[in-house]
Amino acid sequence: QVQLVESGGGLVQPGGSLRLSCTASGTISSINAMGWFRQDPGKEREVVASITQSGITNYGTPWKGRVIISRDSAKNTVYLQMNSLKPEHTAVYYCRAGRYSGGFYTWYYWGQGTQVTVSS
Repeated sequence: QVQLVESGGGLVQPGGSLRLSCTASGTISSINAMGWFRQDPGKEREVVASITQSGITNYGTPWKGRVIISRDSAKNTVYLQMNSLKPEHTAVYYCRAGRYSGGFYTWYYWGQGTQVTVSS
C-alpha cells in the first residue's frame, strides 16, 4: 500500500506559475514511477507528466514546454512546475504512482488531488 499526499495548488493569475508536490509513503518498493494527471468534472482524465525511478520523463503533448516534472528520491517526492498558466488549465490535478516496465506504465495509486485555479 502506498499513500500519496499532494500540495501546492491554489489560485494564480493568468501567466503565473505554481509548483505542485507529491510525497509517497508506505510500501515504496512496490512502485517505480509517479505522475501527474488532470481531471475536469465530466471529462476524461489527461496525463500531464510522469517520471520513473531511473529518471525517464514523459509529457503529454499539450504540456510540453509548459510544465517540468522532477523528483527528489531521498524524499520520495515528485514536483510539477507549471508555468505560463491560462484559465483553461483550471482543474483538479492528481498524483499517481505505479510501475514502469518496457516502455509502459501501470498506475495503482491515487493522491487526493489538488485544485489549480487560474483566474481570468
